[in-house]
Amino acid sequence: MVETEFLCPLCGGYSSLYCVDKSRQYYCCSRCQLVFVPKHFHLNSEQEKAEYDKHQNVVDDKGYRRFLSRLYEPVSKRIKPKSRGLDFGCGPGPALAQMFTESGCSMALYDVFYSPDKAVLAQTYHFITATEVVEHLSNPALVLDQIWSLVEPGGLLGLMTKRVKDQLAFSAWHYKNDPTHICFFHEKTFRFLAEKWDCNLSIIADDVVIFEKSDINE
Repeated sequence: MVETEFLCPLCGGYSSLYCVDKSRQYYCCSRCQLVFVPKHFHLNSEQEKAEYDKHQNVVDDKGYRRFLSRLYEPVSKRIKPKSRGLDFGCGPGPALAQMFTESGCSMALYDVFYSPDKAVLAQTYHFITATEVVEHLSNPALVLDQIWSLVEPGGLLGLMTKRVKDQLAFSAWHYKNDPTHICFFHEKTFRFLAEKWDCNLSIIADDVVIFEKSDINE
């Protein structure tokens, strides 16, 4: 009998120990290749927000905008003018949403700590972005399916998160050391999601992927 917290939080598959460091254990799913931290290592909400409050992300910071352009540029090329978008997990400084607003899009914001208006999750959008968000999800299956359901036919979901390469690289990876990072996606993980959602997947860069939903008129 496998304990529930050691089953994959994305697909429910069986997992095995992948890495151990001085702070936590990490397990890898045999089905979708998600690497995750068991729940008993997760921070509580207060501890998690305290970590996020340390970030200094400013809307008009040029360096931050350059970083976000890794997702902004490929998404902007795939959407129509004046599209409706949602920046999911926007944080305290929603620079990406501002970049899309400046290009003529109308943007909604959602963040469980900084913009917790759940009314925006009752609407649908031409595109949704989530930058450096999915690695924080304690229940990625629930949240990602919810986000995907908000994407209109023909729309897209753009994600930015650094990807797992292999076990050796993971053991020395600084990205895993952030205590708020509890889910780590492999390329195979994203391909699993694309198959589950029956959609097109574009691997844009080492940390950017775009899922495109079929148009019902096709």
